[in-house]
This record gives sequence, structure tokens and C-alpha cells, in this order.
Amino acid sequence: MTTAVYPGSFDPVTLGHLDLVERACRIFDRVVVAVSNNSSKKHTFSVAERIAMLENAVRAIPQAEVDTFSGLLVDYLKHQKATTVIRGLRAVSDLDYEFQMASMNRRLYPKVETVFLMPDEQYTYLSSSMVKEVARMGAPLDGIVAPFVARKLRLKFKTPVSR
Repeated sequence: MTTAVYPGSFDPVTLGHLDLVERACRIFDRVVVAVSNNSSKKHTFSVAERIAMLENAVRAIPQAEVDTFSGLLVDYLKHQKATTVIRGLRAVSDLDYEFQMASMNRRLYPKVETVFLMPDEQYTYLSSSMVKEVARMGAPLDGIVAPFVARKLRLKFKTPVSR
């Protein structure tokens, strides 16, 4: 059974993230979507809120499960008995950072391989930061996050939907 870990902040989970989970599940037997618990970063949603949104989002994908981790990703990989990291590449601008992270992970844990997946082209511009900015301004979130995530964003930012 092959296990891959898809780490991230998922603050919030977008349809681009879900697209990558579905793609990874076509390749691997088990995909752990691992929410990073990094207290030095300022998140819009708590770890518990992010986990709940992800669990709701992936409940129809049998090979996907949601977990959380703190500390080094390679330590979490060892704990999960996984040697594959899933990362998404939206544009060439993502490559430099992702290459550095993949190289450091391999240095710390030589068995690890990073698999880069490209999302569907409709999600190549999409980031959690952009979603939060759009939500703050009250713009429609259709087609970029699931409806339940859109509701959470509206409640968090106290914004109605503008048309």
C-alpha cells in the first residue's frame, strides 16, 4: 500500500487543493492531507476549523484522510511510513520555492520523493491568500471553494455576497 502526504496550511481549502487530492488518489493507495500546525504563522482559521473543512471536503474520496502535524515534515512522513510528498505547481513562480523544499526534505530524509502535480488549468491562479482577499471584499466565491467553505469565510469576515 503506497501512502503519500499532501502537506499544507489549507487556510482555507480551495477547489484547487481538492483537485490535487483527487489526482493524487488516482496515483496512490492512500493520501494523507496533512494540515500544518505552525504557531509562528498567522492563520485565518484554527487548526480544528481547517481540519473540519478538509474532512468535509474529502469525505467522498475514500483514499483520502485528514490529519495534522507540527515540526518537520520528514518526521511526520516517517511516522506515517510514507516516502512521498505531494506538492502542487500552479506556475513557474512556484517551482523555485518547491524545489528548495523538496531538496531540503531529501537531504533530511533521503528516502523521500516529492511528486509535483499540476492542478486543472481553471485553478492555476488560485491560492488561499487570493480566496481570503476575495472573500474579505464580499465577491462571489463560486467555483473557487466549496459552498460550506464560502459560508465559513463569509462568517469569518462578516461579509455578504455582492453581485
